[in-house]
Amino acid sequence: MPRFIAIRVLEGLATLLVSSFLIFGALYLAPGDPLSYLIGNRTLSDEAIAALREQYHLDDPFLVRWVAWLGDVLSGDLGRSITYRDDVLSLLGPRLATTTLLIAYALVVIVVIGVGLGIVAALSRRALSDVILAGTSIGVAIPSFVAASTLISVFAVGLGWFPAFGPGDGFFDRLYHLTLPVIALTLASGSYVIRVTRAALREEAARDQVKAAVARGLPRGTIIGRHILRNGLTPVATVVGLTLTSLIVGSVVVERAFALDGIGALLTEAVAKKDFGVVQAICLLLITAVVIVVLIVDVIQVVIDPRVRERQGIAA
Repeated sequence: MPRFIAIRVLEGLATLLVSSFLIFGALYLAPGDPLSYLIGNRTLSDEAIAALREQYHLDDPFLVRWVAWLGDVLSGDLGRSITYRDDVLSLLGPRLATTTLLIAYALVVIVVIGVGLGIVAALSRRALSDVILAGTSIGVAIPSFVAASTLISVFAVGLGWFPAFGPGDGFFDRLYHLTLPVIALTLASGSYVIRVTRAALREEAARDQVKAAVARGLPRGTIIGRHILRNGLTPVATVVGLTLTSLIVGSVVVERAFALDGIGALLTEAVAKKDFGVVQAICLLLITAVVIVVLIVDVIQVVIDPRVRERQGIAA
């Protein structure tokens, strides 16, 4: 197990290193110049422009800037925002709280409702199962930005049940404000989890040990709890963990649609204004979160699934 974890950690670090290079390179090669935003409509002398370029290291070669930026990141310095004239780390702090709450709320919804409906679809009669399955077919096909626009039009503007924009004040008010964003964020992912849960449990219910338990006359609740759910939910746990990565990425679109003050909204604004420091920091933060989630899911999968341990050659 320690060797397996060490290999996964090294793979994650390599992914982050390559990702940092690609992020920095993409911004470096992109059209436009952050200097134009810094200057704005002002008329500056050549000396003032040269001073700005020197201050933000805009004339340094690509590799020099990348290595310097990477060194600063490792030391905890994410740079300064040319838009807000503030440290990037200070900008991310309050916005990270909104994004974290949004993703955590969405994950709870997926676990409770997604897995719950998947269990119902797997164990219920065919009519109800087919209705749930048909609903998931629609859900997985709707992009989050379409879902966001529809939810705002119907439930915020039309019916007035929920606020259309803003994060809210206080914990419960924030949850209330985040309800529509969470629905938009989890519609596709939650539908996918329902389908995976249903398929996994039905496959488990068809196994010989379950049929043998039925033949022995064991109560239905015992068969479901000890055999179907215990074994069938193992792959579902892995899928739910990986779904967290899609929530992290999807939060960027949803935050923009609902005008939430999260890092996703900050990212889109920074891209529009060529605020290199903010874009680089947020992209690296999102990729780091995805790498950590994948690492945790890999370890959990090895711990709870003997078949994975056998494939990886890991002793129990």
